[in-house]
Amino acid sequence: MSTDLFSQQDWQVLGSGPLTKMPVRAGPEGVDYWLEAGDSRTHLNPLLGQRLRLQFSGRILCQYCGKETRKSYQGFCYDHFMTLAQADSCIMSPEKCHFHQGTCREPEWGERHCFQTHFVYLANTGQVKVGITRGTQVPTRWVDQGAEAAIPVARVRSRYLAGLLEVLLGQHISDKTNWRQMLKGPAEQADLAAVRDELFSSCRSELTDLQNQHGVQAIQLIQNASIYTVIYPVNSYPDKIQSFNLDKTPLVEGVLLGIKGQYLILDTGVINIRRYTGYEVRFEQAA
Repeated sequence: MSTDLFSQQDWQVLGSGPLTKMPVRAGPEGVDYWLEAGDSRTHLNPLLGQRLRLQFSGRILCQYCGKETRKSYQGFCYDHFMTLAQADSCIMSPEKCHFHQGTCREPEWGERHCFQTHFVYLANTGQVKVGITRGTQVPTRWVDQGAEAAIPVARVRSRYLAGLLEVLLGQHISDKTNWRQMLKGPAEQADLAAVRDELFSSCRSELTDLQNQHGVQAIQLIQNASIYTVIYPVNSYPDKIQSFNLDKTPLVEGVLLGIKGQYLILDTGVINIRRYTGYEVRFEQAA
C-alpha cells in the first residue's frame, strides 16, 4: 500500500501502531475510553465532537508474537491461532472445555485463566442476554458488550461450569449481542431481576441437577444482586448503522459522536476497534 496514505496535511497525529482492544474505566459518572495504537494511548472522551481519522497501513501484526500476518485470525497469526489456548474454540464456547481430557493446548494457562471464579450474568444490550465473565473482568466485560445494565445471576468455580450454565439459560434467552440494535440508541429499560427470577423458575430442575452433579458450592445462584448501570459517552446516535471495514476502506474519517461497547460512533459510520486488533494504523485529529 502506498505511503501516500500517510502524507496528508492539516492533521495532528495522536498515535500510530497496531490497534488493541480499547481500555475502559467505568465509574458512576460514565465510561472513559482510550485508543491504543502501538505505544501510544489517547483518551477519547475529550475528543467527542472532533473530526478524527484512522488510516490503515496494510500491515497486520499478531497480537501474541508481533509477526506480520497476511490475515488476522481473531487478532493472531495462523500458527498461534492454532496453538494457543486463548485462541481455542472453547474460549468462545466454554462448555466445550477439554481440559479434563488432558488435551488442553496450554494446561498452565488454562489453570490460571479458566479455573477461577466466573460469573454468569444478564445484560441489557438493547435486548436482554445471558453471558459469562471472569470475576476480574467485572464490569469491563459488560462495558465491552455495550450493556447499559447488568446483573450477576450465578457465581461458579470455573469457565467450564459457567459455559454449562450459559447454555442452559440460553435455551430461554439470547446469548448474543445484537450490535446493530445496541448502536441504534439507548436501550429500552428491562427488569433484569424479574427476568432472572423467571429463568430460575423455568430452569429449576435443570439447575438443581447441575448443582447436584458439581456441588452447590461450585455453582452458587445469586438472587439478591444489585443491578449495575453503565453510562456511555455518546452525544448522539446515527440514523443509519453503517459499519466500516478496514480491509476494504483503509481510510476511516468522521466526527466522533460517541463510543459504546468497543465501537467508535462517527457521523459517517461505526467501527469495531476490537475486531481490528493488530491492524497497524495512524490515528489523527483534524488540526
